[in-house]
Amino acid sequence: MLGVMLILCVLGARSAVAADLSRGEALADACTSCHGVKGHSRGYIPSLDSLSRADFLQAMEGFRAPRSPATIMNRIVRTYTSAEVELLADYFTLDDKR
Repeated sequence: MLGVMLILCVLGARSAVAADLSRGEALADACTSCHGVKGHSRGYIPSLDSLSRADFLQAMEGFRAPRSPATIMNRIVRTYTSAEVELLADYFTLDDKR
C-alpha cells in the first residue's frame, strides 16, 4: 500500500512539473514577437534561450525595479506575477524544451 502511494505521489509530481512547463510555454508565446520562437532571437533583441536561470531572473528583476535600461520590458515585466516570471525562467532555461 505504501509503495502504491509513493508511486502515485511521484506521478503526481511529474504531472505538476509538466503542467508548469506547459504554463511557462503558454506565457512565453507573448515573448516570441520580439525574442523569437522559443526565445531564440534572430535580430538585435537579446535571445532568452541562452541565459542561465539566474541571469534570466536577475534581468527580469532589473526591469521590474527598474535598474536596467529598457524601452518596453520595464512595463511588460510588471504585468507578470513573480510566480509567472519563475515559470518563464523555467521554460526559457530548460535545455530539453525543444
